[in-house]
Amino acid sequence: MTLRQIALALSFATTAAIAAPQVARTQQQASPPLSRQAIATLAKVQVLIGATHDSIDAQLAQARNKKEESLEQLRESLRKQVETILADHGLTDVEYRRMTFIVSTDPVARQAFDSAVVAASGAPIPGRTAAPASAAGAVTVPDGPIGTHVGHVMNAFGDTPNRQGLLPTAMSEARVAAQHAQLASRQPTNLDYMKTHAAHVIHAIDPTIVPTGPGAGYGVKKAALGTATHIELAAGSPGATPAQAMHAGHVAVAARNTVARSDQIVALAQRVQAATDAGAAARLIGQIASLSEQLVAGADANGDGRITWGKDEGGLQHCDEHVRLMLGGGR
Repeated sequence: MTLRQIALALSFATTAAIAAPQVARTQQQASPPLSRQAIATLAKVQVLIGATHDSIDAQLAQARNKKEESLEQLRESLRKQVETILADHGLTDVEYRRMTFIVSTDPVARQAFDSAVVAASGAPIPGRTAAPASAAGAVTVPDGPIGTHVGHVMNAFGDTPNRQGLLPTAMSEARVAAQHAQLASRQPTNLDYMKTHAAHVIHAIDPTIVPTGPGAGYGVKKAALGTATHIELAAGSPGATPAQAMHAGHVAVAARNTVARSDQIVALAQRVQAATDAGAAARLIGQIASLSEQLVAGADANGDGRITWGKDEGGLQHCDEHVRLMLGGGR
């Protein structure tokens, strides 16, 4: 999630100011508190709308789209996509404006909303300090080189967004890819819509190919490769036990499975971008959606009814499991 998207999530005063006067009067008369579920839904909607704005803004900035006809088409596309996002989450425009008004005027609701945005996007609100590595979700690592490399995988790494660990970064980007693959599948007759979300999927997987989009700008592929590299360095560090080396090997295999799936997803998404037929694109989107879910969950490649860390099976979830087994002494 880009800083612009987060800033959009924070711009409720502006949103409320442009709401219809009748809606504003209604809020002043009676504004019942929002439930946690409603706030979570609003946060998800705001993140998606921010991502959509970023995508359209990038297209509006392109020289080939400077003609008024092209600009109008892009604006209409933005309007329709926002309508779809609201509809997909069971909201009308009036309900959306009512909820944003409440969040913009109620400090308690606003605090809950900010937390929900962080949960939905994985990015901290601008102006707030990112959670330190010792926060919930971090792991305790041993001293020495092995701990340094496992720490890079799980807790913090120098060039990731907010200096997160490589594996949490991969998981966060994978969730964005899966989310936009699912969004693409919701309009199987709308070729432009599918192409837009295929680009978002590519961005979350490998932003060197599509540099703008709803992801954090790091990419599943780079983060998974980094995970494999640093866990192998941990396994080769002085003092690493045979059990630790074994589980590190399992992590590396599952991480490289994720890299292979990433390449498959990008290839399919690029075919969607080149498609001229909505039916053909929809079939490709179905494959992308399935593979995107496998980035974290893995897949039962050999049909034995279970998913292990093994080649062609394990995903990022298995990386996490075996790092923790590695740190726990192994089994």
